[in-house]
Formats: sequence, structure tokens, C-alpha cells
Amino acid sequence: MARPLPGSARRRTLGALAGTGLLAACGAASPRLRLGDSPPEDVPPLVPDALERALAALPEDVEAIRGPAGVPGVAVAVVAGGQRRFARGFGRRRIDQAAPVTTETVFQIASLSKPLAASVVATQVAAGRCAWDDPAQRHLPWLRLSDPGIAARASIGDFMAHRTGLPAYAGDQLEDLGFGRRAILERLRLLPLRPFRASYAYSNFGLTLGAEAAAAAAGQDWESLAESALYRPLGMGATSSRHADFLARADRAVLHARTPEGFRPLYDRDADAQSPAGGVSSNVLDLAAWMTMLLAGGAPLVPAEALAPAFQPQALSAPGHVPGARPGFYGFGFNVGVGPGGRVMLGHSGAFLLGGATAMQLLPGEGIGIVVLTNAAPVGVAEAIAATFLDRLQFGAPQRDWAATFGEAFAAFFAPEGDLAGKTPPVPATAPRAPEACLGRYDNAFHGPAEVVRGPSGLLLRLGPKAVDMPLLPWDGDDFAMAPGGENAPPGSLASLRFDMAGGRAVGFRAQYYDASGLGRWTR
Repeated sequence: MARPLPGSARRRTLGALAGTGLLAACGAASPRLRLGDSPPEDVPPLVPDALERALAALPEDVEAIRGPAGVPGVAVAVVAGGQRRFARGFGRRRIDQAAPVTTETVFQIASLSKPLAASVVATQVAAGRCAWDDPAQRHLPWLRLSDPGIAARASIGDFMAHRTGLPAYAGDQLEDLGFGRRAILERLRLLPLRPFRASYAYSNFGLTLGAEAAAAAAGQDWESLAESALYRPLGMGATSSRHADFLARADRAVLHARTPEGFRPLYDRDADAQSPAGGVSSNVLDLAAWMTMLLAGGAPLVPAEALAPAFQPQALSAPGHVPGARPGFYGFGFNVGVGPGGRVMLGHSGAFLLGGATAMQLLPGEGIGIVVLTNAAPVGVAEAIAATFLDRLQFGAPQRDWAATFGEAFAAFFAPEGDLAGKTPPVPATAPRAPEACLGRYDNAFHGPAEVVRGPSGLLLRLGPKAVDMPLLPWDGDDFAMAPGGENAPPGSLASLRFDMAGGRAVGFRAQYYDASGLGRWTR
């Protein structure tokens, strides 16, 4: 998924409240409950003919949400009662071409890959090759963290639940610079840790590390394991964890980035480095087969006891912001909570700033699930379609303008990054030194070497295996401005870079954009 949101707005999961059966104690005015096998399973009944009515309204709801937002293409599937009850494509695979989205159109599903990864790990737990509480280092002897004791104890489940203490989005910027999976995972050892198992911080490469441990236990690479253990047994022939397979598909949806002129097909997003966390491509038919398996408790592929821990709260991901707000939890690869109707909800969203957004929601107590795939940057359309459907299902009609609600929430995705965003250079400003004072190579153990070179219009900062070039714009004396790009830096991002000088020559620099964990300083 994807990029960090600024400040406290960072990707909030859906609020949830642990099912305790307390809703039964609402007094005489409360509606009658549909009693389960135990009090925590008691819920208000669905409205009469709820499913049929929600399904009938779904096509119009999709277009009413998709159209005003300008999203080029959407695909939706619904499963209920162990069957696929709805599957349809809407709009176009590419905005400037006529080819339609169909049920077979393959999308990049971004962080919806995470619950798929958890499902793969569950197959290996069932096979006895690993356990959720196995120390990941047992299967990955090279695994290191900044605290050796935590590195030795952190389990596959800890990594899958984002509770190891790794910083949020650890390693994402390295991916933007072109580093591969193993190089990024090995560099995680340099990052400071928050309290182990007492903090939650969403991390694509943390979850990837947990998945890699399960693959090592199985003696396979991750991509092959996912195919052999999950995709092939469920008949998910259009699903892959390899970007090359997505590009080879003729019927595929193209990513569309948000621009001032609307959504445009500008980028390709190769997420192979974080494949378990964000690199899967699939279509709604395959995902419907997977949701059917999940709603059956894993049957016929995975015993319930192997999959159930993934559905259970493992970390507090979103504390209620006021006493009456439902908190949210994270399981192993799944968001877990209780919705406004008192029902347990499982799900996940996915987002690529470069042009894709997805959402899945399951009501396991009802045996109903919906998945929504889109080919546009995250503006809340996928989540709004799913929420509108679930409102109709549980309450008979939408309870909010979900397009507006999620649209406002997702606006934070597009806030520029960097300490100079929206600012202008001081007046008067000190002139920069001669370029020769700054040219050359600088080293950084986490981000790798950097080169400051001459460009057509001044100095360039060159970073990473991709040799990403960023112009250094004079700001004030030894301070320069740089405009990072990629998945994690929206348009308008602008950050400072300050050279450290000694004897009239630069001996290092600090790049603010890369310094969130205190690792943004390069030296000669």
C-alpha cells in the first residue's frame, strides 16, 4: 500500500469493537437480536430480503460512486452462502481506450495482497512446516534487528501483525530507490525499534519478512509457494505474485494517477520487492473463490484452527479517538473489528498512489463478502462501494454519503511530503558555493551511496540502484531543496538537503526526506 499518510492521518483501519455480547444489554427499546450459539455471536437480524435488495442496487451504486469521482474502471464481486452471487466490470481498463473492464480483467491489488499472504502462511501452518509463533529467525538465520533479543524472539505472526516495533513503512523509500527485497530486509537491522508487541506500526517489509520466513520453512521462494499452496488449489488461474505475469496479461487494468486534469495512465508500479505485502495481481472471479474459502473458515483448503488466528485481534491498530468510538485491530494480515451493526468485520484495503485502489470486506457471521478493485489512485471509491453495499445489507439503505466520507479521509494521501513543501526560498538568500565543493560520492549504510553530480541546470543528487536523479535547487547558502518522487512522495513534495562543510568542501549532507528514523545523513 503504498505510501505513509502525514502525521496522525496515516492509513487508519476501519474502527472495530471486540464482540462481547454487550449489545444485548440495550434495554427494552432495542430490536430483537438473532441469537447465536453464544452471547458474543448475538446480532440484530438483517432487514428482510437484505441480500437481494443490496445486490439489485449494486450496479447503480457503483456508477453513482465511480462516475463523479472520475475513476476509469471498477470490478466488483460478492459471495454469499458459499457461492458467487455477483460479479461485474464497469468502465474501461484504460481511460483513453475503449477496452472494457470485465470480470476477467486483472488488477494490481496493492495491500489487499496482505490477507492473501496470511492465507498462504496458514496453509504452511496447517502442513506443519511452520507455526504463527515460530521465531522468524529460525527459518531466516540472516534476520537481524537493531535489538538482537527482539530479533531472536519476533515470530512470523509478530511480523504479519505489524507489532515487532519496526517503524511505520520501514523500507518503503528503499524500494522507491530500486533496492531489491533481500537488500531491504537486511537493512531493517539499522532501524530503531518501538516497544516490542506493545506498539503497532504498519510495515510492508515487516510483513514481507514474516512471509519470507514461511516460504523458507517450505523450501520455496515466496512467489512459487503462493502459487502452489493457494492460487492453484483454489483455481485462481489469473492470480500471480509476480509483476511480469501481470504485464503479460492482455486483459489487465492500467494504473491511473491523479492529476489536475483528472486520472491519467502515467506509471507502472512494480511491487515485486514487497510481493507478499503489495505485489499480487488478480481479478474478481479469483478473489471471489478465495473469499468463499475464507468465509468457510478455510475449507476445503485450510483447517479452521490454522486460519483462525489470522482473523483474531493481534494488535490494537486504531485506538478509539473518543470514548464512544470503536477501536480497530489487526490480525495476521487482516483488519479485524466490529461494525456499526454489531457484526464482526474482516477486511483490508490496498492503495498505490501511482494509480490503484482496492477493498475487501467480509461479514463472517453472515457468510457474505464483497471485493472492489479499481484502476485509479486512492480517493475512497473502493471503500465507499463496499460500505454502501454493507449498509444496504444491514440497515436497508446507505447511512452516510460514503463517497464524501472516504474521499475526505483519503485526501491526506496526496498531501506533499517534506519540510519545504509549500514554502519559498528566503529573500535575500545567500548564494550557494561553487559546485565543485559538493561534487562526489557520499555513503549511508541504510540508504546506500549517493553521488552529487553536475546536471544540465545545476547539481543532481543520484541515489539507489535505479540511479534516481533529483535536482538540487539552491535555497540558502549550503541549503538546497530536492523534490522526491515515486510511490511515497506526492506531487508538490519538497524537502531540504543541507551540506556539512569543512575547509570549504562538503564532508557530508543531511536529506530531511530520508531522515524520519534518523538515518538521513550521508558522509564522505
